[in-house]
Amino acid sequence: MGLAIRRFWPVVFTAFLCACSSADHSAEVSLLGTEAIVVPRVAINLNPDWKFIRRDVAGAEQPGFDDSGWEPVTLPHTWNNLDGEDGGNDYYRGPAWYRRHLSLPADLGGKSLFLQFDAASSDAMVYINGKLAGPEHTGMFSAFCYDVTPLVNFAGDNIIAVRVSNAKNPNIPPVSADFTFFGGLYRGVRLLALNPLSISPIDDASPGVYVKQMNVTPDHADLQVTSKLRNGGQAQSSVVVTTDFLVSGGSVLQSVTTTASVDAGGNADAVQRLSVDHPHLWNGRKDPYLYHLRVTVNQGTSPVDRVIQPLGIRFFSVDPDKGFFLNGQSYPLHGVNRHQDRLDMGWAIHSKEQQEDFNLIMEMGCTAIRLAHYQHAQEFYDLCDRGGLVVWAESCMVNAVTDSREFDDTAKRQLRELIKQSYNHPSICFWSLYNELRITKEKDQTVGDIKPMIDHQIALVTELNNEAHQLDSTRLTTAATLIPEGGNRLNMITDVIGFNRYYGWYSDNIGAWPGKLDALHAAIPGRALCISEYGAGASIFEHELDPKQPKTNGVWHPEEWQNIVHEAAYKAMKDRPYVWGAFLWNMFDFASDGRAEGDHLGRNDKGMVTYDRKVKKDAFYFYKANWSDEPVIYITDRRFTPRNVGEGPVKVYSNCDTVELKLNGVSLGTMPGDDCVFVWPDVLLVRGKNRIEAAGTRGGENYSDAITIDYDPGAMPMLPRDSATRPSNVDGNIGGSPHRPH
Repeated sequence: MGLAIRRFWPVVFTAFLCACSSADHSAEVSLLGTEAIVVPRVAINLNPDWKFIRRDVAGAEQPGFDDSGWEPVTLPHTWNNLDGEDGGNDYYRGPAWYRRHLSLPADLGGKSLFLQFDAASSDAMVYINGKLAGPEHTGMFSAFCYDVTPLVNFAGDNIIAVRVSNAKNPNIPPVSADFTFFGGLYRGVRLLALNPLSISPIDDASPGVYVKQMNVTPDHADLQVTSKLRNGGQAQSSVVVTTDFLVSGGSVLQSVTTTASVDAGGNADAVQRLSVDHPHLWNGRKDPYLYHLRVTVNQGTSPVDRVIQPLGIRFFSVDPDKGFFLNGQSYPLHGVNRHQDRLDMGWAIHSKEQQEDFNLIMEMGCTAIRLAHYQHAQEFYDLCDRGGLVVWAESCMVNAVTDSREFDDTAKRQLRELIKQSYNHPSICFWSLYNELRITKEKDQTVGDIKPMIDHQIALVTELNNEAHQLDSTRLTTAATLIPEGGNRLNMITDVIGFNRYYGWYSDNIGAWPGKLDALHAAIPGRALCISEYGAGASIFEHELDPKQPKTNGVWHPEEWQNIVHEAAYKAMKDRPYVWGAFLWNMFDFASDGRAEGDHLGRNDKGMVTYDRKVKKDAFYFYKANWSDEPVIYITDRRFTPRNVGEGPVKVYSNCDTVELKLNGVSLGTMPGDDCVFVWPDVLLVRGKNRIEAAGTRGGENYSDAITIDYDPGAMPMLPRDSATRPSNVDGNIGGSPHRPH
């Protein structure tokens, strides 16, 4: 059956730190100093060996159903990886089925079995041997877990059948959004085998251990550790819960032990407190130091369960005038938004893709990330913990609220799952409740007609805000709004607020940024604000040396205009410390199947990197020069070749002190930069090949970049969208044919 059984065998602690993901909500090892201890918790990887069909099938949950004609698939899997990105706006949204056989190892007798899904889009009904494992799970992005012990045949074959649907459902947020809703079991599935006495995996599929940080200063930190205990046995049992505080090398700094009684078939909380003097603080990218807490449940003298969770001790605040502070020090938050999909993969990505995305974000020099517009994989939050990125974690209520109790209940549960499943990640500082909620008045409606809808929105967001504070009083709530800043009650509910603003793209012009920011700040005095989205579209195939603001819904999205928008926007925000965060939209191009603009149907092209992650656009290097400690010198417009314009500016992004430019071996002079932008305004190319070189010095070291541009006055205009004749190699100097707007 292709089972991958993961037992918690002894390994070195450093391997644990690298390999253990909280997606499993447990650690694979535990250590006391250098002594490894085997723990009887088993995780069986169920990703291989599924059968799939993309339609509804009567009786598919039954064990004797014939699925021999179904497609074999391995998880993660989506059925929209191609039709969800092709721009047809008719990608399949409906039901599908997955089935899998499962024979259990002989030594699992007496264990409690739990079936855990990391996500299913967007509602899932899970059957074991023809019987429902539990209530239908609704929501595209959170994990869920069922106790399947009474349904499983320990000695023979078992059938797991899952009906998943991404059909439009007004009771499941988001009801609409500017991204493709990829369907399927697009994250992993596992079977957990636990002793009857254990830490519970079914408290909203959380790790079952919650570490609350209190009274944190550089001198001291108080911790409260709540472990959710369960007893699947037939008799009341007494357990001993030991929590070990581990330093990064794996040694135990301190321990606390508590005795608890758990009723038969019942649950109990073990609440413990630890105090740490002079903690080594988690300090963002400067020093993302991680402790770990190891919680062991003992019955008598025998360990029956163990979970390890990350612990990054830190404190933070936001000042309405001075911005974000981490551990008492100003720590400017500048970064990106991220969607999780990939070219030809949709949401069904693996660890390799998660790591590559993270590496690119780190390379650009980000200090923060908004993981929009939904809960991302736990593995990515793990990466942010270890790398030091401050995280804005977001629930998935986008655009609109449906006037139904079911919608409200689902929105609350999704927020609860996000917070519980992600509670222990030190990187997360903000819980975001929604993105761009708005109500559009129809032609014949009056203000009185829409007032109940507005009141419902405000009531629901208020409930969500209260729920977030009740679940986690240590973090700030936020939201991303598109509506005007002043006088709107919706903008005033959360602790802090973010504004999605696209001056120079959807509205106004690039020169509007300073005045608009100041007006925004003045309109809500005393309220901390950030810019949660800003940016512009860009095609790596479309170029214009002196670009004009394009039509956003047109096919012409020259890369150079994206550069200009980001230069203006970031300069305005950087000079205004009251903007506590600047999150550009977006790190990567992504699928939005209803779009018909730019050089690809079905794509939002505002990314710093192309959808396939193969090409870093020019603007990537603008931010890398401004944000990264790594020396940068990069000549822009390198894909504008051949070009039919012989005279124009040459722009270089660099964090060198000064930069000298040469054309065909002749120096054009040395320039100082402005926010890492160096421009030589009127450079005259010769017909044919032109060698452009840039050289600069930083910290006593020399750095350089060079490109070759072919000037051909007769170069043809830009090729049509998605033309088969378009050059495929766009990584260096080749890639765009030119270069005049339609």
